[in-house]
Amino acid sequence: MAVSSNGRYLSTDSNKVDEPFKVEEAETLNVPPPPTEKLLVLGGNGFVGSHICKEAVDRGLTVASLSRSGRPSIQESWVNNVIWHQGNLLSSDSWMQALNGVTSVISCVGGFGSQSYMYKINGTANINAIRAASEKGVKRFVYISAADFGLVNYLLQGYYEGKKAAETELLTKFAYGGVVLRPGFIYGTRNVGSVKLPLGVIGSPLEMVLQHAKPLKQLPLVGPLFTPPVSVTAVVKVAVRAATDPVFPPGIVDVYGILRYSQQQRAT
Repeated sequence: MAVSSNGRYLSTDSNKVDEPFKVEEAETLNVPPPPTEKLLVLGGNGFVGSHICKEAVDRGLTVASLSRSGRPSIQESWVNNVIWHQGNLLSSDSWMQALNGVTSVISCVGGFGSQSYMYKINGTANINAIRAASEKGVKRFVYISAADFGLVNYLLQGYYEGKKAAETELLTKFAYGGVVLRPGFIYGTRNVGSVKLPLGVIGSPLEMVLQHAKPLKQLPLVGPLFTPPVSVTAVVKVAVRAATDPVFPPGIVDVYGILRYSQQQRAT
């Protein structure tokens, strides 16, 4: 043994092995797992909405749908993996609980009828959903709108004015997480009861021709009628990506953007 200058005893035995520090086991904290993505599809039992639900389920997301009729009659396995809510966006008391735990929303809500009805279902209903989602802290909101068809807009004034009002509300409330998709004619297999209508027989050839005719859109009056159709597969692929990918840029995506994004591989 030796004594140091400060009076402490030091060991000089080279064979002595220092004992390791005793570390008491830390208390295990009950930390919940990171939240999973939960997607709410408005109008999820319709043509585009049902394809979106299927795509989201295939990607492993927790998926819920809200529509006036609830669960669809589609007899496919993915239907059992969707939470089906029934409610009306024009009556907040009937659907607000559907937003619980939701991280992103895709709205496919729209319809035709009288001018006032078209404005209400395309505009007011979606505006209600956008405001409610914003108040609930939803991160991202994707709205399936419609391409500008020039003269057709005048004939369907309520339809297009409603959609434009909803677009404005979305880009205001979700400046960093709002995406507007503006497809033209959407083709694909549409379920009508137990019958499947293969709309791709018409849409696919038109898309091949018109996607290379972009300069024709500049023609006065009739130009917008040359907007190429787009497959429902492309629309839903981009919609789900825009709703779940935090780096997907906010703003308006036209039909050419939809075609471009649908061909990209999502970064992992």
